[in-house]
Amino acid sequence: MRAYETVKLERRCTMNGKMDETRHFQLPTEEPESAAEIIEVVYQALKAKGHDPIMQLVGYIISGDPTYITSYNNARALIRRLERDELLEEFSIRRPKGAGVRTLEEALSAAETLGYPVLLRPSYVIGGQNMTIAHQPYDVKRYMARILAGGIDNPVLVDKYMPGVELEVDVISDGTDVLIPGVMEHIERAGVHSGDSIAVYPPYNINDRMLQTIVESSTKLALALGTKGLVNIQYLIYGGELYVIEVNPRASRTIPYISKVTGVPMVDLASRVMIGQKLKELGYGTGLYKTPPYCAVKVPVFSFEKLTDANSYLSPEMKSTGEVLGIGKDMAEALFKGLVSSGIRLPHPGEETGVLLSVDEYDYFEVLALARKFSDLGCRLYATSGTAAAISTLGIPVQTVEDIHEMSATAALLESGAIHYIVYTGALLDSTLDDYIALHRKALLLNIACLTSLDTANALADIIASRYNQMNTELVDINHM
Repeated sequence: MRAYETVKLERRCTMNGKMDETRHFQLPTEEPESAAEIIEVVYQALKAKGHDPIMQLVGYIISGDPTYITSYNNARALIRRLERDELLEEFSIRRPKGAGVRTLEEALSAAETLGYPVLLRPSYVIGGQNMTIAHQPYDVKRYMARILAGGIDNPVLVDKYMPGVELEVDVISDGTDVLIPGVMEHIERAGVHSGDSIAVYPPYNINDRMLQTIVESSTKLALALGTKGLVNIQYLIYGGELYVIEVNPRASRTIPYISKVTGVPMVDLASRVMIGQKLKELGYGTGLYKTPPYCAVKVPVFSFEKLTDANSYLSPEMKSTGEVLGIGKDMAEALFKGLVSSGIRLPHPGEETGVLLSVDEYDYFEVLALARKFSDLGCRLYATSGTAAAISTLGIPVQTVEDIHEMSATAALLESGAIHYIVYTGALLDSTLDDYIALHRKALLLNIACLTSLDTANALADIIASRYNQMNTELVDINHM
């Protein structure tokens, strides 16, 4: 048996409330570029660029043998190639068009060139912090005013926003071969943080040709990184084409989920690969792993009942604090289990259900199909003035209610028990944000689900239509299938 010393990088809160950073470096080596020196260089570089260096370095397993260490200089050179699109062009892999800006004028010009909507974000971001989608120049002005007020050391990135299907892939690479346990497809389109999205495995809406393209692209990118261990890649399908959004040479929050539902012990395999073993020796093969005869759904869990002043609107900023897993014979059953486990109440057979709809003007066209779904299910529809007017064009019965800033009237409607679900995608301007937070807080107190993504609402309607309930579902034993 071989023993290895590991490095623990820790950031903890002391008794006086201050953050205390602890770094443990006892990795003697005869090589001039030791593991400790590499970590120190990376640590200082990340710190200078505004990253939380501890969070960025957690998860690395560094051995005293330099053959297991990816040179910092090589990694930095690769990152530069990714930023200049050289690597993606070499592999014929697309990514959304974008530009880096430092002033309001540059941001407005870039947005105009790319075409609205655009995604605005800092150069370096954790958890989607300070990311937003701008639909008009006013949104860009408001965002840049907030960002520039705090000063910036690196450019703000302006990318063309593509509301397509988002996919996530976790890869194990040994430098020569890769193993892909599975591909996950998000129910919510791009624009909602991956941690707040409902992820479905295996993917339910892509064909074999696209799946093969995803596998080939993931293999090329993982091997090009030169990483021995885990790589997380996020993709977007828009207009029938595959785009890469992120490539991260690290573990992701989906590792426990995909490991459990595929039976591939990803952490164990990645640890063995990092100390020199080859994937072909570990018994799980290479390439795309076999697909199981069941469906698994990861549903995010939020803690807004405790964080009463938080903005629950789903966006590129992550807000979930946990997740649950639903497994079923098909996607509908798995999603039913996941939604119920996450705390969303589903109606009993024959129970009258009310839905309150209030959407942004950009969503008027899309809300029509959702309203038709709920109406066909026998749900009673309520909507704010603009949304109600759009729904009425199809002849769908809908009752007009006051806009959310008339909180007293809205609260009375919620307290009456007539509303079971709220679908809200209205514009969150500074003047209406407090109104939305108050609405959501009231809904939480009354156990009314408040959905801020039309994709999630459509999934909910489909589950209600499936007629699944706790009496006609069963446990799925993934260990004996």
